[in-house]
Amino acid sequence: MEILRGLYSPDTRPVALTIGNFDGVHLGHQALLNELHAIAQARGLSTAVIIFEPHPREFFTPQQAPVRLTSLREKLELFEFMNIDRVHVCHFNTHFAQMSAADFIHVLHEELSAKFVLIGDDFRFGSGRTGDFALMEKIGLQHGFAVQAMHSVLHGGVRISSTAVRAALADGDMRLAQRYLGRPYSISGRVEHGDGLGKKLGFPTANIQLKHNRPPLSGIFVVRVHGDGLPPMEGVASLGVRPTVRQDGKPVLEVHVFDFSNEIYNKHMRLDFLHKLRDEEKYPDVETLTRQIALDVENAKHWFRQYG
Repeated sequence: MEILRGLYSPDTRPVALTIGNFDGVHLGHQALLNELHAIAQARGLSTAVIIFEPHPREFFTPQQAPVRLTSLREKLELFEFMNIDRVHVCHFNTHFAQMSAADFIHVLHEELSAKFVLIGDDFRFGSGRTGDFALMEKIGLQHGFAVQAMHSVLHGGVRISSTAVRAALADGDMRLAQRYLGRPYSISGRVEHGDGLGKKLGFPTANIQLKHNRPPLSGIFVVRVHGDGLPPMEGVASLGVRPTVRQDGKPVLEVHVFDFSNEIYNKHMRLDFLHKLRDEEKYPDVETLTRQIALDVENAKHWFRQYG
């Protein structure tokens, strides 16, 4: 998969492309990408995806922007898994925000050689969000490229969206989030050095780098851990501010992997969140915390014995 920065490409071969934020790459996104593949194959085109970094809402209203479900790296890994040929990562800044909807469409045709554009039924673009499907279709007819809208994907009458996934995660409903995503919700990152407290308490942990300060879920979770060259492993993870031992309020993701003692610092790991055991709590002392960790480990092992 080719990754390009901005709306340009040295490759002049015509493409079928789609545009969006694709946060979470949920089943709705996957349906759109599968449709893009089918269209591209039928028309002899390559596939291309345009995404924005940062998310436009993070640019305009950073304090009100929704929490991210996926980092840029995680999103790109999911695109590669879905066999997308090319991804354009567009830096969303003041200049980009001021581009008119018509100019944006012209760039798709002239710079990216778009012959087919597939967009979500609610997609808006251009300065002031003035561009919509009707405008894209009108200009497409003038310049000889086709445009199609992809309708929403429903699950149990609910529109699958990044917002719906965030709500399920915030509620601790890992099963519902998995239904919307088509896979367990996961966080991946490099293993960093921590304060060593887990090891002192008898439950050594790996600290996973968090790319954003506002993760979409918190608490104690049953997880399956994946790492390069390692088989899938079972564990229990804590994602939160560790109120018993820290006061800075910064979220930390730690995982205790069962029956594992390998050196994994600086390795890239992925945690699949399978089940929420409980919310994070503040305990009166470290001894009480240690007893609770032992109970969490036992409860997680029991979950794996029951559900695997």
